[in-house]
Amino acid sequence: MTPRKSERLMNLVICLLVSRHFVPKAKLRQLVEDYREQAPEAFEKMFERDKEELRDLGIPIEIGSVASGFDDEVGYRIRRSEFELPPLTFTAQEAAVLGLAARVWQHASLAEATSRAVLKLGADGLDTDTTPLAALEPRLPAGEPAFEPLWRAVQARTVVSFDYRRPGAAGPQHRLFEPWGILNWRGRWYVVGHDQDRGATRMFRLSRIVGSVQVMSGPRAFSVPEGVDIRAEAARLSSPEDHRRTARVRVRSGAGNGLRRRASSITPDAPGWDVAEVAFHDLGALADEIAGYAADVVALDPPDVREAVIRHLKGLLVEVVR
Repeated sequence: MTPRKSERLMNLVICLLVSRHFVPKAKLRQLVEDYREQAPEAFEKMFERDKEELRDLGIPIEIGSVASGFDDEVGYRIRRSEFELPPLTFTAQEAAVLGLAARVWQHASLAEATSRAVLKLGADGLDTDTTPLAALEPRLPAGEPAFEPLWRAVQARTVVSFDYRRPGAAGPQHRLFEPWGILNWRGRWYVVGHDQDRGATRMFRLSRIVGSVQVMSGPRAFSVPEGVDIRAEAARLSSPEDHRRTARVRVRSGAGNGLRRRASSITPDAPGWDVAEVAFHDLGALADEIAGYAADVVALDPPDVREAVIRHLKGLLVEVVR
């Protein structure tokens, strides 16, 4: 499925899900960008294909009268009670994988599509309810601006350039890079690939990329070496294991699955809480992760971890006040 088609289907689902009433086909044509660009006959065919594809995916599209007492105009909607999944439970490992997938989703340009569709519905006077969007919207953010352009470059196999700030360096250095893959390693996002300037495999932390990522080639400009293992390359290129430390954190029951997954031990604490021992290399990365769980995770020790979490939360408070 192409990115454009994915966005079109997502817009259609949003329009049908948030509306409290049946939406006529003519209104859907105005709201969904791809539909507006089609001639009437082409629109009819595209809409029917999209409708059937969503139904094949298990999304129930209901047909009914647009206005009470008028049966000559039909509309469409997705009933929330039929769309939502029943309560699901996941292991810590499964929840962690879903969390990483959610961060990728968050940067797939779908947030913008959601905003446009809902705003158009409201502007056209249709009664909407945005609470069902919780079923579509993962809530784990990934704040690195370089994430999305690098993700696209990985998918398209395009060469990119960027300025990179190494710890302790006088200033950022320019890189010409073939990105093979993006991964979350020790709580941080990294890109792994071939550095053309150095002629070697390199790994760069996304948060240390300065400025924008520039596309330097067309698609399919390089090939990823056969059999390459991105995670194995990250392990080879990362800092030695002897710098590993252990932190103790209090985790609320049912929360903190990323920490639970890699904890060396988990012991019951006060009712509704556990204490987990988690190995870490990067103090800042662990503090960011703990702070991201808000009130569900509390750093216990060592003291520098607690202090780093407090500094991070105070920084967020200052930003909110501003």
